[in-house]
Amino acid sequence: MASVLVASNRGPVSYALGGDGSLDARRGGGGLVSGLSAVSSQDSVWVCAALGEGDREAVRRGVGEPGVRMLDIDPDVYADAYNGIANSVLWFLHHHLYDIPREPVYDAEFRRRWESYRAYNRAFAEALAGAADEGAAVLVQDYHLALVPGQLRELRPDLRIAHFTHTPWASPAYLRMLPDDIREELLWGMLGADEVGFHTWAWASAFMSGAHIDSATGVAEPSFPAGDRRRTVNHRRWAGPGANRTTEVKVYPLGVDAEELRALAYRPAVDERLAELRAEAGDRKTIVRVDRTELSKNILRGLLAYRELLTTRPEWRGRVVHLASAYPSRQDLEVYRSYTASVAALAEEINAEFGTEDWTPVLVSVKDDFTRSLAAYRLADVALVNPVRDGMNLVAKEIPVVSEQGCALVLSREAGAYEELREDALTVNPFDVSETAEALHTALTMPHPERTDRTKRLATASTALPPQRWFLNQLESLRGPA
Repeated sequence: MASVLVASNRGPVSYALGGDGSLDARRGGGGLVSGLSAVSSQDSVWVCAALGEGDREAVRRGVGEPGVRMLDIDPDVYADAYNGIANSVLWFLHHHLYDIPREPVYDAEFRRRWESYRAYNRAFAEALAGAADEGAAVLVQDYHLALVPGQLRELRPDLRIAHFTHTPWASPAYLRMLPDDIREELLWGMLGADEVGFHTWAWASAFMSGAHIDSATGVAEPSFPAGDRRRTVNHRRWAGPGANRTTEVKVYPLGVDAEELRALAYRPAVDERLAELRAEAGDRKTIVRVDRTELSKNILRGLLAYRELLTTRPEWRGRVVHLASAYPSRQDLEVYRSYTASVAALAEEINAEFGTEDWTPVLVSVKDDFTRSLAAYRLADVALVNPVRDGMNLVAKEIPVVSEQGCALVLSREAGAYEELREDALTVNPFDVSETAEALHTALTMPHPERTDRTKRLATASTALPPQRWFLNQLESLRGPA
């Protein structure tokens, strides 16, 4: 039994199944792993899904890491829940990605998949209920597990439950696209938590604005007290007769661990890759972007802005290189495969249009290469981060921390990081290609002293709430006064 529990789709360890039947454990990184390291493993449990055959085989053999419990969920149920709902419905809602004349379509197939999503969440809720001490603190992560708090509240009303959403939250208009019963189930799932957390007040406010419920399933009413930063949603579900429950809505803007990031960025392997990039770029200015080929990241409009820069500002031809890292994302979904192919094709078009024998305008890497990304961070004169909508976007925070000569940050106003970095970034409307092209020109021509000063302030803001502190702040808030 545990006093602190974390639930997430992906856990801190994964297993690879060898040809000889051996299992190789690989530990992950990130804010949750770092944060949980501050809690005694004897008192904590991390519940996650078995994601591949290696993970499932580890569960079958009873192999596991201390403090980690993997759930071997039926592969078909998992596929429906993860790709059919979490990544094809909730992700599209929260990032406003639907092609409205054609999508969404909520039909019988959608409801079949929603049943799988409900069952997937139920497996987590039951595992948490069975592993938690009386009054334990449970921190549930992200949109994959939005129903867990409510399901767990029904099973274990004694627990302290938090849910953190790492994405944006859909605007009320988008949220209302869901069938009414599904929308209410989603909201009641979230409101089973004592606290719901977001990266920014923009996303927290969107959640509260859409959290009005007045139907046969119950009543929920957001509260925005004047002059008070405390935000709550009051409701009667899971309370005694005539009583109210309150779900607090809080903001925890995840930052960067500067020491850890710099240690990674200055390894010998990164030094070698940096030398290769310098040889390719020569003495030219560099515009750096690092993203997954995720639809919300807006890579295509970023490339179009770079092409417009070269068209309208011909003085930059031959004097700038765009270093673009585009990690393939969700390639089991056709729309993502098509998008990834479009990124590579547009980069080739720009090189064909403007390139010369001794200058390749776009050096694009469409593969998962973290070493190259860190080397590009160090080389960056300009960082381009232009998502159409993003929960936070840590790349905007990471590049200023490790850029060797200081970098000018061109930042979308729709990135979560905008709230903290807007004063020292060049902010743009992510849909306005011409504005982005002009911002790139301004960034490239920014005087070095100004760029250095801005970079220092960006780095300070970016490291204000590093991962371990981010996690512990939520845990301490959930537990209440000592």
